[in-house]
Amino acid sequence: MNYDLIVTNARVVTPDAAEPRSTDVGIKDGKFTALGTLDPAEAGTVLDAGGKLLYPGVVDVHQHWGIYNDLTDDARTESRASAQGGVTTGITYIRTGQYYLNRTGPYTEIFPDVLKATEGHAYVDYAFHVAPILRRHIDEIPTMISEFGVPSFKIFMFYGTHGLHGRSNEQGSFLMLPEDETYDYAHFEFVMRGIQAAREDPRFAGFADAISLSLHCETAEIMRAYTKIVEEAGGPRDLAAYSASRPPHSEGLAITIASYLAHETQLPNINLLHLSSRKAIEAAMLMQTAFPHVNFRREVTIGHLVADISTASGLGGKVNPPLRPREDVEALWEHVLAGNFSWVTSDHACCKDEQKFGDPREDVFTAKSGFGGTEYLLPALVSEGRRRGLSHGQIAALTSWNPAQRFGLFSKGTVAAGYDADFCLVDDGSSWVVRAADSESAQEYSPFEGFELSVRVTDTYLRGDAVLRDGAVVGAPRGQYVRRPTG
Repeated sequence: MNYDLIVTNARVVTPDAAEPRSTDVGIKDGKFTALGTLDPAEAGTVLDAGGKLLYPGVVDVHQHWGIYNDLTDDARTESRASAQGGVTTGITYIRTGQYYLNRTGPYTEIFPDVLKATEGHAYVDYAFHVAPILRRHIDEIPTMISEFGVPSFKIFMFYGTHGLHGRSNEQGSFLMLPEDETYDYAHFEFVMRGIQAAREDPRFAGFADAISLSLHCETAEIMRAYTKIVEEAGGPRDLAAYSASRPPHSEGLAITIASYLAHETQLPNINLLHLSSRKAIEAAMLMQTAFPHVNFRREVTIGHLVADISTASGLGGKVNPPLRPREDVEALWEHVLAGNFSWVTSDHACCKDEQKFGDPREDVFTAKSGFGGTEYLLPALVSEGRRRGLSHGQIAALTSWNPAQRFGLFSKGTVAAGYDADFCLVDDGSSWVVRAADSESAQEYSPFEGFELSVRVTDTYLRGDAVLRDGAVVGAPRGQYVRRPTG
């Protein structure tokens, strides 16, 4: 047989074409090998797509497996949820300190345990970003790239004097820092210098552009002051209060500082994560003008695009940075349609009900931050994006091609000969209502509860094999750890 699988009767979406085209797709040995009119007799298996859209597998480059739950358990359940949303590759963040593995020390000792904990449990392919928390982690950057295939790193700017969920004076214990170390702007600068030194290392000359730094941009000092103001003012301690406690100009200021540090350290590959407000994206665009030599990428999450402080289902919508008022959502969409965002992601962080909500349950400041949503990433973006005039090709670029290219996943991100045969089928004639009970995630609630979506992912294929068929996860876990850059 010339093909292991031929997909017929599909409308194929690629990032280089605005609208889909009707064509057959041939797959052999886990790779796309041909697009065109193909003879079904040449395939071991034929899949009739029934006229559905065939999207490239989603590359969800912002997930948090193991932040609140056992890493092995999250690898299993949250990768199943990923497959429900057409996600075939997820990149998850890992760091030392409280949460995640609740450990500190060198990544050369910790990261092998991370790989061991996830191996054989994921239903989709996966990779990791690493956050250099300790001073010694900066020295490990070349090793993370050469030995473990991790060329992407992260800074959490608000951890300086702010905890994961709100005000905190326990930075050292939270991050498990030695007494003589701090996690502050000076550390951020030295992380940037370490990454740039790696980019200039002759060993990595062939893929320096795949080495980048991502930043969570919020300013701890601003948030600490405004949290105190909001708490002392009284009133409902709801999502609106949380947004006010972490005001948009906190994002804008952090973006400005991060951008100037990138300029100072000559580090060109900067990713500004989950921009949540008009002030944030406008600051990001201003910095692009101020520092045209910095190769910025700008990220927005599906949560910030479809939910706001009034429409999200309860305090389950607490996340960092916060969900914002509707006017900020509309501003984000203006910039999506203008092409100013590089990719859309989920920021998926499964936090079970018993962990999420504090005492009292209706107090946002006692709740933990983060929620899942990878299973709604593509369906929600297609539903809302198409309504607003976003083309199918643009959606494929935002969810697959652009993030794959930035993070060194060069074998993924499109439907073309030679690429991994990762794809999903999308029924654009099937409206449905989000119910957390229908998700494969271990999270029992969703801030998107009750949202109506106009498209549904019915099937997801990883390297030519089904992991989701007719809406149900099938088979054993076959996701693999992906060393980057890929070929």
